[in-house]
Amino acid sequence: MSIFHGMNTTASALTAQRLRMDVISSNMANVDTTRSKLVNGEWQAYRRKTVTFQPLEGQFSNFLNVAKGNQRVGNGVKVGSIKEDLETPLKLVYDPTHMDANADGYVEMPNVDPLREMVDLISATRSYEANVTVFNANKAMLTKALEIGK
Repeated sequence: MSIFHGMNTTASALTAQRLRMDVISSNMANVDTTRSKLVNGEWQAYRRKTVTFQPLEGQFSNFLNVAKGNQRVGNGVKVGSIKEDLETPLKLVYDPTHMDANADGYVEMPNVDPLREMVDLISATRSYEANVTVFNANKAMLTKALEIGK
């Protein structure tokens, strides 16, 4: 384990949370988008996207520590995937004057809930801020350790 292991771990979390905030921003920007992609000649409404994280693995030091019987140390986090929310149904809104209305006058609107997105955004922001605090504390400890040799 190197002296910068803590910083690398925290940096991976910062990167992952930043991408999560970008995806949430995309969801909020498309809250009224009825023409997201063309499927079989018909426009589909935007579907909410979600981010899943997974541990950052596959580094040699991790395998070496496991082989030596040492305690396993985490290496950070990475974005596993960005998936569309296919489980939550699209909202049907009655608006016969809308250009995307079906024969009954209903328009399929995105399955984005602004309240849920704001809660997710606050969570991602708090996680990002906590990781910035950890990074700064780690940097301060390393700086103090280097001052010992003076």
